[in-house]
Amino acid sequence: MARESYALGIGVGEDHRALADAVAGFVERTITADLVREAVESTESGKRLPFWDALVGQDLLSLHVPAESGGQGAGLLTQAVALEPIGRGLHTGSYVPTVLASAVLAADGGAYALAQLPALLDGSRTGAVALSADLTGELRDSALVVDGTADGVVGAASADVVLAPVTVDGAQRWVAFDSVELTVTDQDNVDVLRATARLGAVAITIPAERVLDIPATRVRSIAAVVYGAEAIGVMSWCVTTAAAYAQTRVQFGRPIGQFQGVKHKCAQMGIALEKARAVVWDAASALDRGDADADYAAAIAALITPDAVVSVAQDCIQVHGGIGFTWEHDAHLYYRRALALRGQLGSRHDRAEVVAGYALSGATLSGELELPEEAERIRATIAAELAGIAAITDEDAQLVALGDGGWNLPHLPRPYGRSASPLEQVVIAQEIKASGIPMPQLLMGTWAVGAIVPHGDDRQRSELVVPTLRGELVWCQLFSEPGAGSDLASLTTKAVKVDGGWQVTGQKIWTTVAQFADWAMLIARTNPDKPKHEGITYFVLDMSTPGITVRPLREMTGSALFNEVFLDEVFIPDENVVGAVDDGWHVARTTLAGERVALSQKMEAYATDTDLLRFAIGRDLSPVARYHVGELMAESRAVDVIGARVVLAQLSGIDSSTASSVGKLLGMALGQAISEFVVAELGVAGVVSVPGERSDHAMEQLIAGRATTIYGGTTEVQLNVIGERMLGLPRDAAVQG
Repeated sequence: MARESYALGIGVGEDHRALADAVAGFVERTITADLVREAVESTESGKRLPFWDALVGQDLLSLHVPAESGGQGAGLLTQAVALEPIGRGLHTGSYVPTVLASAVLAADGGAYALAQLPALLDGSRTGAVALSADLTGELRDSALVVDGTADGVVGAASADVVLAPVTVDGAQRWVAFDSVELTVTDQDNVDVLRATARLGAVAITIPAERVLDIPATRVRSIAAVVYGAEAIGVMSWCVTTAAAYAQTRVQFGRPIGQFQGVKHKCAQMGIALEKARAVVWDAASALDRGDADADYAAAIAALITPDAVVSVAQDCIQVHGGIGFTWEHDAHLYYRRALALRGQLGSRHDRAEVVAGYALSGATLSGELELPEEAERIRATIAAELAGIAAITDEDAQLVALGDGGWNLPHLPRPYGRSASPLEQVVIAQEIKASGIPMPQLLMGTWAVGAIVPHGDDRQRSELVVPTLRGELVWCQLFSEPGAGSDLASLTTKAVKVDGGWQVTGQKIWTTVAQFADWAMLIARTNPDKPKHEGITYFVLDMSTPGITVRPLREMTGSALFNEVFLDEVFIPDENVVGAVDDGWHVARTTLAGERVALSQKMEAYATDTDLLRFAIGRDLSPVARYHVGELMAESRAVDVIGARVVLAQLSGIDSSTASSVGKLLGMALGQAISEFVVAELGVAGVVSVPGERSDHAMEQLIAGRATTIYGGTTEVQLNVIGERMLGLPRDAAVQG
């Protein structure tokens, strides 16, 4: 099965993408549908499946183990990249539990652990890990005597070595068992493709060398990555299969993917997949680097991914309708695998509590991107130039230096920008932040410059772009109309050709800062006989022109950022047409914004995780509140990581537009969720002024934040876009053509 073109895999570099493709091809050839179905009906839980030797031959057991320990030394992230297509192929044997066991042993690094690795890596022995157990140990003569049981141990029926947690004097220690020491009893399992077993220990004497020196937290972190990567493979299959079915299944004369309810469900499935990929990538990368916060990152992956895979598998069945509920269709096999994976990683409450514990203790996660070595070569030059600008004490002169130097929008071609590559843009953003230079807020000017530079003429660039970049001009955007919001091409504002220019009449709405703007971007219909996306022209309009009336719209916040703008036979000279007449839709859509690298997907003007922690740390929160803190912090990290992955993909020349859309959609809702949580927790103090209690403007943030999922395209419209562009679902019949 080829890699989906609509999203990044777990890995974002070309090497990882090539590996994922190679493993996907191997899985498609080797783990066939017939073999899977044969395994479904098999009653031999410990049977070694026929593709085991092929897996071993592909060196897929040793990717993650350090070279000095006999592995390939590629790291846990590379192993996760391979696990995704293997999970998509619904692997049925001991591969995943053996990978997990060898990863734990490699992380332990003790003499016994290292001695076990060669046989696990060459496939002559298999392993299993019990993530939870009711095992206790008593120290006797430097050995450990173990009693108890462990339930639901994946792969234990055929494992040669089993790792399990044992409680010793109130503390948890990880112990390596030889399977012959344990009683192994098959257990009924929701996953009919991978056997689990109950392990029993009766006074087993374990020598000290088999008591591993690895924290329980680290074992669970490794499991979050290994099982999480497999879960992403399950999700990938579910998303692909549901989208394909929605494209071809016809009901009421239309493909069901054309119905908004189905389209939105599929889009949400794709969003969940991309979010899970991001947090597992984050955790695996942190573990490979040995970051101090690696276990925190892994706890976030453990919180998000298990529930996401179950939800996506459920939705896959729902999209398929009755056929998805049959035994013959594979959807239930993926749903069963999803449920089993979630069960391995524990209850959602416990997983959320771990994340909340990190967050409320003040733990932080690294936000630095791992940049290519070339970044350091260019950093010194950039820092030196910015140091000269930082030394300018006159504010106006500093703004001119920033604009003329191309620092405000460095992706633009010179002389307006710096013709900066994606990597240079990242370094410039980092160095500007480090320098402390206050950057001008161009607001809508960014959009205007992005249209005029590629589509305008030299006069427009000289008279409008240059002063905008210097912070001298304020812009507004006259696009939306009362009857043309998200469906912008339905605009009715008319521009009629007159001597020397155009006479424009119409009404615009939701126009930010129109009452303060010097210039406006305006699109108007110049040819009503052409299709709706044609016959539109892009103008720049001097807002002091006679015939313009601006009426501020008081918002639910009480302020008036937006405006209605009435145009009554407003004259715009021909020289203020940007691009070709009747080609304004193209100008409006194809600006240089697509080449710009943005380092954040969050809407920083609204509530963020900083606001959440400022409120929550030191407060006596209920268990339910702590649960929500954990969820919100995980969601916040996911948005950050999606943004980082988008940047890294751009640095590699990979199209990341769909992943970027996912990040923006999640970021839109994040501030709303944070402010809603804070206001709800405050109770009366969240809605009235209570002495001694501060809401930290949570109510203001909550009310203002309602706009985030409306302007710039509502959430519902964005879901349509993601469903169509990410998953290839058909556009609504009313807007085709």
